[in-house]
Amino acid sequence: MALGLKYVLCLSVALTSVTSLAAATLAADGAPVTEETQTLPVIVVTAAEERTIVDRVIATGTIQAVEEVYVAPLVDGLSIRSLGADVADRVKEGDTLATLNDDALVLENSRLAAMRAKAEASVAQMRAQLVEAKANAEEAGKARERADRLVTSGATSQAVFDQATAGAKAAISRVTSAEQAISVSQAEIKVMDAQIADIDLKLARTAVKAPVSGVIASRTAKIGSIAMGASQPLFSIIRDGEIELKADVSESSILKLAVGQKAIVTLAGGSDRLRGSIRLVEPTLNNDTRLGRVYIKLDEPEKARVGMFASAEIIVEERKGLVLPLSAVTTSQEGTVARKVENGVVRLVKIETGIQDGQVIEIASGLQAGDEVVAKAGAYVRDGDRIRPVKADASGAVK
Repeated sequence: MALGLKYVLCLSVALTSVTSLAAATLAADGAPVTEETQTLPVIVVTAAEERTIVDRVIATGTIQAVEEVYVAPLVDGLSIRSLGADVADRVKEGDTLATLNDDALVLENSRLAAMRAKAEASVAQMRAQLVEAKANAEEAGKARERADRLVTSGATSQAVFDQATAGAKAAISRVTSAEQAISVSQAEIKVMDAQIADIDLKLARTAVKAPVSGVIASRTAKIGSIAMGASQPLFSIIRDGEIELKADVSESSILKLAVGQKAIVTLAGGSDRLRGSIRLVEPTLNNDTRLGRVYIKLDEPEKARVGMFASAEIIVEERKGLVLPLSAVTTSQEGTVARKVENGVVRLVKIETGIQDGQVIEIASGLQAGDEVVAKAGAYVRDGDRIRPVKADASGAVK
């Protein structure tokens, strides 16, 4: 009987030891899970960690030419004889894009050249007449002087002197008239020279040349059509083939942007990611949309086409910093806060945030690396609450 009682007591002690061992199972933080701990709410926590964070601005827009140059004819009213370039051709400054019909200009130039030759001959003839007129005027002057001496000596009458004086004056007038006629003819020759120079310039301009180097973006010129400067340009050229993304940026982000900042451009429907940099930031916003515009020049323009829709990820700043998931941060009446967990107790901590990089946000102050906080700010815990913290792995599963 005593032996049986002793066996029952030993069995009871063994069962008690097993129960205590089960109750002493370790919690996630290494502390033993007591019966009191097992009744606390299980809350997922995460630790503040240091990592490289990037401040990004997202912008969307269309691909356009950095500078589009229009090529119009410099001579109106001539038909197009031939074409030397087409859409997508790469041309250099001075290349002939089209040739205009110059037949009418050549004929006009020949007519003016003939008229000028005739005017030159007339001037030569007038110069000969001027020499003759000067000689006659010199002889008439001498005759007047002789008549004057004869009248003074009484050897001739006053009528003869008057006649000689009139003859001298008429001869001088003929010299003046001949000189003026030569001047008029020379002026006419200068006018013809100007007209010939104008025709020569028009003849040179019948070759429509590229004003800049680049890629032909469009062509309206057709052989046989009449080229007019007031109509549509014959060609348009993307200067140096440079294209860019003209993108819209929100009002809150435009002040972060500056010329030279790098960007990654993704074309709509494409997997290629093109690199570029900001060329220009417009100083004003659209009054209706409240959006600003930024111009991002592409490093590899041949991989995109004008008119494509694209989005850009502009790198504003990149640095190392302390981060938390966005879900761990909330805004309350006290400001921006996180729920720090110390020894299983929740403490509301006021923090200052910085750069937001995807699903994480920089913690500028209020926490240190390794501090654990409640991962979900929406979890129903208050300042001072005791919890049973557990950690989640990278996939989100509770460890």
